[in-house]
Amino acid sequence: MRIAPQFAAVIVAALVGFAGFAPAAAAEPDLIFKKSTVWKFLTPDDKLATYGIDDPVVDGVACHYTVPERGGVKGMLGVAEEVSDISIACRQIGPISFKAKFEQGDVVYRESRSLIFKKMQIVRGCDAKRNVLVYLVYTDKLIDGSPKNSTSTVPIMPWGATNEALRCADFLK
Repeated sequence: MRIAPQFAAVIVAALVGFAGFAPAAAAEPDLIFKKSTVWKFLTPDDKLATYGIDDPVVDGVACHYTVPERGGVKGMLGVAEEVSDISIACRQIGPISFKAKFEQGDVVYRESRSLIFKKMQIVRGCDAKRNVLVYLVYTDKLIDGSPKNSTSTVPIMPWGATNEALRCADFLK
């Protein structure tokens, strides 16, 4: 049995797309909160969702990113293609230590943003001249990627204050 080249290309594209469903090295992100942006009648609202992740290779760095989540019937069924408007902020949250060596552009976290072909990625680099970790979030698509992106930097600084900091959890309603 012979497979047409166009059909083979579709099969390969689907397999590559399914590889984007699993996160890279980081654990699942922690949902911090969601806010509705567009009210929908009888179906879920469109929302902005803010998540937190820890860098799996660099202890002492956490990133928070906000993604739009589509509501409506497609969002309810999980088949909506999400837009590429994602923001990110990364900060030093403790003493920085490295668990392993890494390459420029290594994936910190990856998640699917559509049924098959679109995925969001958070990648890490190092600005060696300034001793700064650089994090970039972007989406890509097998056929047509998106130029929308967001960058955050974490200067590697000494850590060790003697005063105990307030905890934001103590001030939540």
